[in-house]
Amino acid sequence: MNTTLTVVLGLVAILLPLFVGRLFWKRFDQHFGRNDEAYMDTLGYFLKKLGFTALLAFVILWIGMSLVFNGSTS
Repeated sequence: MNTTLTVVLGLVAILLPLFVGRLFWKRFDQHFGRNDEAYMDTLGYFLKKLGFTALLAFVILWIGMSLVFNGSTS
């Protein structure tokens, strides 16, 4: 694979988890918040939200990097 293409796809693979993680963080309350402000202000809820967001971003980063660098060695 061309070096320039590898660098561009690598940057996309790095930035994509940031955008997806940000979107997931904002939409997490709609799906898992149960419209309960007292529940959404607890430490357990925050840690669950943080953990799921980090896990999702890491999985997307891992898949992206493996796809970009899978065939880059010659």
